[in-house]
Amino acid sequence: MKLVSWNVNGLRACMKKGFREFFEQIDADAFCLQETKLQEGQIEFAPEGYEAYWNYAEKKGYSGTAIFTKQKPIAVTYGLGIEEHDHEGRVITLEFETYYLITVYTPNSQRELTRLSYRMQWEDAFLQYIKKLEETKPVIYCGDLNVAHQEIDLKNPKTNRKNAGFTDQEREKFSRVLETGMIDTYRYFYPDQEGVYSWWSYQFKAREKNAGWRIDYFVVSQALQDQLVDAKIHTQVLGSDHCPVELDINL
Repeated sequence: MKLVSWNVNGLRACMKKGFREFFEQIDADAFCLQETKLQEGQIEFAPEGYEAYWNYAEKKGYSGTAIFTKQKPIAVTYGLGIEEHDHEGRVITLEFETYYLITVYTPNSQRELTRLSYRMQWEDAFLQYIKKLEETKPVIYCGDLNVAHQEIDLKNPKTNRKNAGFTDQEREKFSRVLETGMIDTYRYFYPDQEGVYSWWSYQFKAREKNAGWRIDYFVVSQALQDQLVDAKIHTQVLGSDHCPVELDINL
């Protein structure tokens, strides 16, 4: 199976920059989106052969997630089931017969780290959520996790040490996820690969210079390790400040 995830940074804008063409060309079994920046009825996109699920933020033009899947899930849930975390359309969970698939858009800690304390609460709640699901069946979650885990995961680690997405606190939270047995699939296949990123600032010609960060992931339960086939980062695909990431897996 081919699973794809992309932070589109506004689906309506991305549609004008080749989204539909990439969607059709990649022909994923499931395609997960983050940062759709939509409300219901603001876009007409219902690809043939796919079930579509949307989670909209209450705030207009902000956040939001979606999943398109060829296989119809057994059940669909939106959010974490925690009031304080469920106003921004950040999570969709699809339950299939042998696994869960989750798209997630992790909150950004923001400049001056104004949202770091909230981010820490979110991290604890999300980990608890996926571990609870894991008691039933394995989990695959993907999306913009807003953290570059190790120095290898961004171009300029030293100058970004205390910036959102590369603080010690955020990195430690992701380390904790991996310590519970979850697998960062890209690093599973390419533990020493440098210079491959999934997000570049729109400023300072960052993409042109490949001054990027790897902050988009597929993370899976340990139980799925033997079924992993490959992980890809489609750095050549434009249309957003992020590029799509892919997981190939035997499910």
